[in-house]
Amino acid sequence: MKKTLLLFLSFLVFSCSSIRVYHDFDASVDFDSYTSYAFFKPGIDEVEISDLDKKRILKAIEKDLANKGFTSSDSPELLINIAVKSSNDVYINNWNGMGYGWGWGWGYGWGWPQNNIATVSSQTNGILFIDLIDAKSKQLIWQGKGRGFINEYSKKRDERIQEFVTEILKNYPPNLE
Repeated sequence: MKKTLLLFLSFLVFSCSSIRVYHDFDASVDFDSYTSYAFFKPGIDEVEISDLDKKRILKAIEKDLANKGFTSSDSPELLINIAVKSSNDVYINNWNGMGYGWGWGWGYGWGWPQNNIATVSSQTNGILFIDLIDAKSKQLIWQGKGRGFINEYSKKRDERIQEFVTEILKNYPPNLE
């Protein structure tokens, strides 16, 4: 759980990269008929991130849906679920220390390898899924996901989560034309 939490916290703040967004939907659905929503508590409770980050994500979703004219309801037309996935990529850069310069003896030229120098860096890729489920049929009708690079250190976590959610929900409702 701690590893997943750390990876997700890292995922929330992206450094020097854009958020890549993807979405898929059921083309047979009339998306204009949906006006109310509620969060799917059983699914959200299973997401292994901190309660604070769950609140941040849900608050960001509420804000975006309100801007689109949706209202929260006890008898909703849509149920909203979230999920998080992450992976860690390690990059190794070897440099053999071979260089041009002064050495023992006469002259100026190529030297023997001095030291093997390797730099290691890692970057965590994170994905946030937002699922919209028809409340009556319990069928997934729309899924958005945002993928990006992760940097776990940020003082602006709320703003970055809002940016991430806004990018994902920009594609809802889908353009069916």
